[in-house]
Amino acid sequence: RNLLLISNVFILVGALLMGLSRTAKSFEMILIGRFFTGVNAGVGMNINPMYLGESAPKDIRGMVALSFAPFTAAGIVLGQTIGIGEILGREELWPLLLSTCAVPALIQLATLPWCPESPRYLLIDRENKNLCMKALKKLRGDVDLTTEMDELLEEQTALKSQSSKGLWDLFQDRSVRWQLLIILVLGSAIQLCGNDIIYFYAVYVFRAAGIPNEKIQYVTIGTGCCEFIAAVTSNLLIDRIGRRVLLMGGYILMVVCGILFTISLTLQDKISWMPYMSMICIFASILSFGIGPAGVTGVIPMEIFDQTARPTAYMINGSLLWINLIIVGMTFPFIMEGLGSFCYVPFICVSFLTALFIGIFLPETKGKTFLEISEEFYKRNFNGCSVL
Repeated sequence: RNLLLISNVFILVGALLMGLSRTAKSFEMILIGRFFTGVNAGVGMNINPMYLGESAPKDIRGMVALSFAPFTAAGIVLGQTIGIGEILGREELWPLLLSTCAVPALIQLATLPWCPESPRYLLIDRENKNLCMKALKKLRGDVDLTTEMDELLEEQTALKSQSSKGLWDLFQDRSVRWQLLIILVLGSAIQLCGNDIIYFYAVYVFRAAGIPNEKIQYVTIGTGCCEFIAAVTSNLLIDRIGRRVLLMGGYILMVVCGILFTISLTLQDKISWMPYMSMICIFASILSFGIGPAGVTGVIPMEIFDQTARPTAYMINGSLLWINLIIVGMTFPFIMEGLGSFCYVPFICVSFLTALFIGIFLPETKGKTFLEISEEFYKRNFNGCSVL
């Protein structure tokens, strides 16, 4: 919680720099401001699901941990909406547009101090049972906490002799071998599946479909709405059908959308209605990505790693996301030049292989305690041996 509070300072500094950049006639202030807002985004995308998941009861842990996704998607839609020409999308108003990111930071600074710290963090990391119980009572209200407290104490006992694991410790530790492999694959696939490339093609496809340039900004808001609908749907389904089904199903649907999108790109100049097929594929692919990989990928490290390894696991997962985004952004122009209308094929292959990997190697974590999940992975990592 405290790290989330501190991270707001970065976005406020970034908003101030970008808001004053036009007055100061300095494009460097925009670059520095974007760096600071990027730090905040990196922290938030990793800490939010970890904090929420650690604070939630196991029956609705997935829904609570994933609740950051609908709000992220809502923020995207709001940003797209206020960025149109009729609101803040004019040249003289873009410093104000860039500085609006300060608003959610101020809201969080005003409200988050009233929220309790993660009970699991208070008990296991800080070894303070009284504060843990106070946090649980604040979160759960007037309910019997005996069973949940017993589970937390059992988890604390199991981790008593272990210290926090750093990056090198994680790669050397055999007990997290499969967990590490899973986040390496999922953390890379979320960018290498080509979802951002769909956005690259969106404007081109919209123009080919006959949408006037001045109207494209409104259609783009539709892509954000698709993300929001998908995020809400995923949030409602995650504790009903499970993480594994959503992830695997999302990637399989992206394979189907990718194949149809490639066909429509290939035939776009030959068949008059193909641009409309491309538009359908774009929206369908965004929905597929939003229902599964977009949000659920951020929940997995929280559930499959224990308290000692979870922060480092999120650091690896988050780093892979941004590193692979850079790789895709740098290499895609060359892929497009070399493969032409078949440029999406490598991303289809990544989605297919990821779905296959999930189907074979990712266990379902729905409704299980952290100790039950740890026990399942311990058996995998030590060839069927039990930790108990």
